[in-house]
Amino acid sequence: MIAIIDSGIANLRSVQKGFERVGFDAKIVEDPRALKDASGIVLPGVGAFADGIGKLKEAGFVEPLLRAIEEGKPVLGICLGLHFLFSESEEFGIHRGLDLLKGRVRRFPDQPSAPILKIPHMGWNRIRIERQAPIFNGILDGSYFYFVHSYYVEPEDEGVTLATTEYGIRFVSAIWRGNLFATQFHPEKSQVWGLRLLENFGKLAES
Repeated sequence: MIAIIDSGIANLRSVQKGFERVGFDAKIVEDPRALKDASGIVLPGVGAFADGIGKLKEAGFVEPLLRAIEEGKPVLGICLGLHFLFSESEEFGIHRGLDLLKGRVRRFPDQPSAPILKIPHMGWNRIRIERQAPIFNGILDGSYFYFVHSYYVEPEDEGVTLATTEYGIRFVSAIWRGNLFATQFHPEKSQVWGLRLLENFGKLAES
């Protein structure tokens, strides 16, 4: 079973339906104890960083999630779920993250020379695969994925970068370290390539 963490900060049903479409049992879980029995864990999220990390803590998910990562269970962060993994975010002040990856969440800079680039970055954009990873099996470099965000991650260790995307600046759009994967884009909204990514993650969780 793939556990989708429910901390009240995402449209979780679309993620669940994505896994179901590619043949995997995924359950939205409100009880942190359910992570113990999961074969893989998804950490989604939308909205403001401080509210999201606060709800994650209040719901009691932080310690079980950290334990699952330490035990080697595959974990997939999506959008704000990616941001949570880092040391801190500068969204509406400085707020501490889970500090699993050293680095900061930053806002897109204003682009006076390119007023066509609106914030939030919303819609379809290409990814450049910087290194191959299990969740990108069968996915072509330059494939399009769906984004909705105003902030991006800036890792201290460039070695965790899995994919990048161009939007005024080149930013990190996916990371990978060990059993920890995360994307800035929304695979559940990204049609064929997004479903392939969810299928790849499901296979990792099964293995």
